[in-house]
Amino acid sequence: MRRADRLFQIVQYLRGGRLVTAANLAERLEVSERTIYRDIADLQSTGVPIDGEAGIGYIMRSGFDLPPLMFTRDEIVALVTGARMVKAWGGTGMIAAAEEALVKIEAVLPEAERSRVGDTKIFSPRLGLAGQARELIDRCEHAIDQREILMLDYKDEDGSVSKRAVQPLGLWFWGKVWTLVGWCELRDDFRMFRLDRISELLLTGDFYRPEPKRSIEEFSRQQRTKYEKHIAKTNLERE
Repeated sequence: MRRADRLFQIVQYLRGGRLVTAANLAERLEVSERTIYRDIADLQSTGVPIDGEAGIGYIMRSGFDLPPLMFTRDEIVALVTGARMVKAWGGTGMIAAAEEALVKIEAVLPEAERSRVGDTKIFSPRLGLAGQARELIDRCEHAIDQREILMLDYKDEDGSVSKRAVQPLGLWFWGKVWTLVGWCELRDDFRMFRLDRISELLLTGDFYRPEPKRSIEEFSRQQRTKYEKHIAKTNLERE
């Protein structure tokens, strides 16, 4: 790892008011603690507001922001690939944002690294999503952000259609298929709705208050628990 990249990573690890020891930084960055001490001293000398001392740990005071002038080559590949995937499978608003993000990323890169954006040979063909589906993604994302209750006409796997009042919590992408995660007021429980099975989606103008028991974090926790139980059961059956 280049020294400039290492200094950038140290700043990232110290963000958010976290106390981090030199030993922890050394382990993450695969260098000696002595190297970390020198790097911290150099950052402090350039005005980066890092407090702390050897043997105790380091913390960066709030309010410091480092412009993204240094990306590693692997980070550039990851950013470009992610933006291309969003352009292929995201909503119309996401597409515009991804295109603008690529322009900004290229603009702040050192000249020697700019060619890496165009030279990244990882692509995601824009196939599979019609314009109507992209618009639906945008409307769901807006409702999630505003906590606006949705009214859905939804077709189940067996073909039956029902109307659902849903508190939208998040969007999950499964590879060609998007699902809306929400609290279904009809079932009084979490449900996942495939966007390609929603025949009509209306913004109700009614809003819900966030509750821990109806949050995306609680849904994710329940999903992890189900998955862990499934794996444990599978392993028992194999023994």
